[in-house]
Amino acid sequence: MPGIDECLLEAMALPGARGAAVIDWVSGLSLGVIGHCPNGDHEASAAESAELARMAAESTTYALEDAAGTGSGSHSGSHSGDPTAARTGTGAASGAGAGAGAGGAARGLPVEDIIVTTRDGYHLSCFVRTTFDSSVFLSLWLDRAEGNLALARIRLRQLAERLVLS
Repeated sequence: MPGIDECLLEAMALPGARGAAVIDWVSGLSLGVIGHCPNGDHEASAAESAELARMAAESTTYALEDAAGTGSGSHSGSHSGDPTAARTGTGAASGAGAGAGAGGAARGLPVEDIIVTTRDGYHLSCFVRTTFDSSVFLSLWLDRAEGNLALARIRLRQLAERLVLS
């Protein structure tokens, strides 16, 4: 199980990787960075990426109620106004590896990852799921001409599942 530095090195081994970071989306601080960043300032990029991640993670728009685990969720319009409710609620996450809890119900954040496309690249943000209330995500800047978005998304998810935060 890799730590932050090893995880970032593995992310940079992906074809087309320009830069990678492990970021806390609550504070906006980077826990580790490697490579380049679009604006040349790793800390500013971390803060801006954290804003986007926080918006997606705390939004009730992406939270589906699926307590029965049937996959046919409905909008959970009963958000209490508490910004931590999206992190600690029972919103279902899409796809495999969503962190099933007791009884098979998905727990934690309502989103798994965020993909932003630009003219020359892709920006992938993959939330790290832990047994504690994690507010960390992996961020990868991928060259659009050289990178493979599907492969990068799969590998980033695998890295997030293996990442050891200490």
